[in-house]
Amino acid sequence: MNLAGLSFRDIEYLVAVADHLHFGKAATACAVSQPTLSAQVRKLEDYLGVQVFERASRSVMITDRGVEVIAQSRAVLAEGRRLLEMAQSRAEPLGGQFRLGVISTLAPYVAPIILNPLRERFPKLRLHLVDGMAHSLVRALEAGELDALLASSPIRGIELSELPVFHESFVLAVPRDHRLAVIERVTLEDVPADELILLSDGHCLRDQTIALFSGQRATQGGGAMQATSLETLRQMIGAGIGLSLLPQLAVQVGTLLDDMVAYRLIRAPALPGRDISLFHRPSFGRIREVRLLRDVIRDALAGLGTIRVHGHPQTRALGAG
Repeated sequence: MNLAGLSFRDIEYLVAVADHLHFGKAATACAVSQPTLSAQVRKLEDYLGVQVFERASRSVMITDRGVEVIAQSRAVLAEGRRLLEMAQSRAEPLGGQFRLGVISTLAPYVAPIILNPLRERFPKLRLHLVDGMAHSLVRALEAGELDALLASSPIRGIELSELPVFHESFVLAVPRDHRLAVIERVTLEDVPADELILLSDGHCLRDQTIALFSGQRATQGGGAMQATSLETLRQMIGAGIGLSLLPQLAVQVGTLLDDMVAYRLIRAPALPGRDISLFHRPSFGRIREVRLLRDVIRDALAGLGTIRVHGHPQTRALGAG
């Protein structure tokens, strides 16, 4: 069999269909028309002499032999990306495309801080920012679809290299007319759990909030109110619907509702918060560039003066001192 008949693009189509189990969604993900993708997948199946997918009018299933083909296809794509990574690592640092995943509770707030410094230091960088929930971004990083991931630490269940970046505190956000709005520092015990608004399933911030209030029954069993994003959650607080914890950067950057929302530090031996790290695959061929990216992000955040940035001992956590 001649390798000239194999195309990386066709293999990408094949893997996309396996990921989505839907030709239309796979075509959208690959930015091609569905007829084009379907024809190329069928052509690849014919070339390999293997039926990878069992097609029905309303469903797509992977055949037994197709499972092996998909697994090998993922390996081929991973090696192809590694070849490009090795080539790019010898070129100008951060001089091409770099795909950075950022968890959705961080992306809107860290992006305005780091984008200009990155552009000034690496003018040829083509940064592709991808935001989403941690679990989906981790899968994308593992599959080679992302080059690095800025997320809350730790990430368990997968072997990743971790570069600590910064620590941010959690701040209690309450409606301006709430009884806690006049207390400078509240305790976790002061917070009425039955008024908490949680992010929806899949957000690590939801799990961190539940863990902090694990002793209070209202956070158990899904009884609390929920929001799909931090900004929706902030809107709900501003409307007087409830209260919640917000990461420090979200408080500093998102100020549109400051006349409706009050922010209060939590009095505790260790101020609640989260550690943010930059993760990459141990085998990634552009580790030097990840470290350069980490350094720029840390320097930009250190300039705020309110975030404890790893590697910048002069910075400190909110409320420390």
